[in-house]
Amino acid sequence: MRKPTTNRPATILLTALAPVSWGTTYAVTTEFLPADRPLFTGMMRALPAGLVLLGLARVLPRGAWWGKAAVLGALNIGAFFPLLFLSAYRLPGGMAAVVGSVGPLIVVGLSAVLLGQRPTVRSVLTGLVAAFGVSLVVLRAAGALDAVGVLAALAATASMSAGTVLTKRWGRPEGVGPLALTAWQLTAGGLLIAPLALLVEGAPPALDGRAVGGYLYLALANTAVAYWLWFRGIGRLTATQVTFLGPLSPLTAAVVGWAALGQALTPVQLAGMTLAFGATVAGQLGARQPARPPFGPAGRERREASTDLVLEAPRR
Repeated sequence: MRKPTTNRPATILLTALAPVSWGTTYAVTTEFLPADRPLFTGMMRALPAGLVLLGLARVLPRGAWWGKAAVLGALNIGAFFPLLFLSAYRLPGGMAAVVGSVGPLIVVGLSAVLLGQRPTVRSVLTGLVAAFGVSLVVLRAAGALDAVGVLAALAATASMSAGTVLTKRWGRPEGVGPLALTAWQLTAGGLLIAPLALLVEGAPPALDGRAVGGYLYLALANTAVAYWLWFRGIGRLTATQVTFLGPLSPLTAAVVGWAALGQALTPVQLAGMTLAFGATVAGQLGARQPARPPFGPAGRERREASTDLVLEAPRR
């Protein structure tokens, strides 16, 4: 059987489209969607995307994976999306994303506790530089920060980080790819949000053409396609490479704010963008490709599961 080849630069660029797309979430939320509807917006982003991917994958969980998919869906989607949109409604776009830039560092701590795995010094330092650069881009000297928005952003990051660690701990069922696992989580998360949205926010709001277009974009391009590209990248690149594509999201939010919303970029912000982008590039150049296990379903599962960690000790 011939070994499959991977065009790593092309894979990196395709995977990078996911955080670039996520960086537009904040502008779409504030400019196109109904105000103060974080639960409804989270449901509209997750559930349609999950059902579309579920129809494409045509694979359902089996046995214990019904419960595991529900837990992962709650952490990665059901809690993450509403908290993310709550922070987006209450904070400037870039500010809502800055807490997410420290997500890899939170995962490092959780992985040390739950998985007993040590991060590399280089990866931690690169992560700190990336977070510092992002903070220079999004933090403004003027104006008070909204406490609820900041706490929501922090809780969203912690929820996604816990979901990442549990995803690594549990892996995937044999023969199940990233498309099906993503479909399970989006569907479970969307179904979790739906009754909460009805109870807390009431009946769905009336939607005009702008809102319908915004929700279609979030559900299809921003979620279904972007999450598929992201998990595809995790299966083909090292964990460090994928991790340091994350700062592209807040950088995109800042660029969109400048280009589409008329928000000015100061010299300090430009310096921060340079630092964050440099850390992203360093994360790609400094990563090592893990050794390939034997081909076949079991070997492929072990290889892809090994790339789910955000930071790993170097292989010698």
